[in-house]
Amino acid sequence: MKIKTLKYTLIAAVTALSMQSCLDLDPQDQLGGDKMWTTAAEFKQFANNFYGWTRDFGSNDNGPHSDSRSDLVTFATPNEYSKGTNTIPTGDGNYSNNYAHIRRCNLLLQAAENYMNKAEIAEYIGDAYFFRAYSYFELLQIFGDAIIVTEPIDVSSTQLTASRNDRLEVARFIIEDLEKAIELLPNYADIPANEDGHVSKEAARAFLSRVALYEGTWQKFHLNNAQASSELLTKAASAAKAVMDGKQFYLFGTKDQSVALGDSAQKYMFILENEKSNPAGLQKSANHEYIFRRLHDTSLSTVGLNITHGYVDNVMWVTRNFVNLYLCQDGLPIGQSKVFEGYAKRSSEFQNRDNRMKYSLLCPGQYFWTNDNPRKTWDYATDIKPAGGNGTIYMDGHGSGYNNQKWGSEREMTDALEGYDYPVIRYAEVLLNYAEAIYERDGSISDADLDLSLNLVRLRANPNMPKLSNAFVSNNGLDMRTEIRRERTVELYLEGFRVDDLKRWATAVAVMNQPLLGVKYSGTEFQSNWGSATRPNQALDSEGCLIMDNSRKWTDKNYLYPIPSDQMQLNPNLKQNPGWE
Repeated sequence: MKIKTLKYTLIAAVTALSMQSCLDLDPQDQLGGDKMWTTAAEFKQFANNFYGWTRDFGSNDNGPHSDSRSDLVTFATPNEYSKGTNTIPTGDGNYSNNYAHIRRCNLLLQAAENYMNKAEIAEYIGDAYFFRAYSYFELLQIFGDAIIVTEPIDVSSTQLTASRNDRLEVARFIIEDLEKAIELLPNYADIPANEDGHVSKEAARAFLSRVALYEGTWQKFHLNNAQASSELLTKAASAAKAVMDGKQFYLFGTKDQSVALGDSAQKYMFILENEKSNPAGLQKSANHEYIFRRLHDTSLSTVGLNITHGYVDNVMWVTRNFVNLYLCQDGLPIGQSKVFEGYAKRSSEFQNRDNRMKYSLLCPGQYFWTNDNPRKTWDYATDIKPAGGNGTIYMDGHGSGYNNQKWGSEREMTDALEGYDYPVIRYAEVLLNYAEAIYERDGSISDADLDLSLNLVRLRANPNMPKLSNAFVSNNGLDMRTEIRRERTVELYLEGFRVDDLKRWATAVAVMNQPLLGVKYSGTEFQSNWGSATRPNQALDSEGCLIMDNSRKWTDKNYLYPIPSDQMQLNPNLKQNPGWE
């Protein structure tokens, strides 16, 4: 963490020979001190800064939760975290920045204690509780145990050299903060249009379901703590169900938009703008799936990342490990389905599959559009080149042979000026949280609960696919847990969940050490038609599939990141995470 200059002579003398602990950041006089916190407007202004801390396209691209650090996508130079070869850093913003955020939340909460009209600032107090919980959950997921700090401490505090609190205590603290936030935050329906994007009661409940599911499964699979696991999974299911029962949100494309976009609704939800960005002309007001989002627009707050070119048919290569997870339209995995068409042709394996496959990935032989080769009329027949339109026929010949199209705009614009929002929390996740929490708590799930949750997600893009049911699982020799996890992975692809899911399920060592594969090359159309070359550089496995990376070294220590060395020097009581000593 960077050393910050303090305005106290004595403190400066004491700390001259050492770095500053990240628990002690920004003296209060740099944040307004006694001259602020006199009006509700000042609390609001301070709380508004919290909204810049959430996940966004940049963090999703290569942050600690990014799918680039999982088994789903890779690059010509594989990510060191995906490979398990990361080392102890000198400093880590994931550690220091989150404690900086916690301090700011604590400053607001401390100031609120002396404010006479608490009702006037209730929602800003709710903001502070929510974002303190958000920051502590970041620490919990990345580092495990964490020091719980409930006030803006100074350099004389013993907390600067405190030991970390146990992760279960931290999880319960996060949940307590979220429960306080739920009491104070406004209902989603009561947030005025000029405060679009404000966190709501429903967002806090949805986030609580994420936190409790994460730690409930961690306690179950890592620590064998049945009591704590059951307690947390019950909270996860209850919080998710409260959002579901509130009926403020529904899956995009499942009501009035269903005729307009059909099974492509999910694809266009991710690139929805207040411009012509989809064939139906729907704008952001039609999206009732995003419970909490990072707002962007085409002028004042663009995405600011070359996301369309970076994500569509470019440097990011999708792995066969992921592609094989997509079910066939009969609801069965490719190894069991009678409608799976194999690998002989370049597009064979895309046939009769979960529709999310063709809308998230690029299918050979299909047209696709980008911001510099855009749609013109939004009618497929006239947007393709033979009819005078634009578009490119995707015929891959590089990387893994699989490429992505999720997050890629189809309208004409300058690079990095996309204006679609980032879903920090969306309703589909809540439905999947509910299904998994019920199953992991009870060891089973009823068909009724599946229909309330997971099946809504599955059938949004696949109205003709059989529902997941206990009879379907039994009759086809499937495993319910595997199918619940499959649905989550497919639905939340490239949204920053996969590596965290593998960690909490305690399956990461097994999964992350598997070779990352590309398309089946030997004996297929790829072998005779691979772009401008006759043979890619990658080696082949025993089945003739491209090997993208066969040198990953994931071990148990990689379940948590190491505490950065600067913080270990400042506070030896932190103790390093297991395996990193």
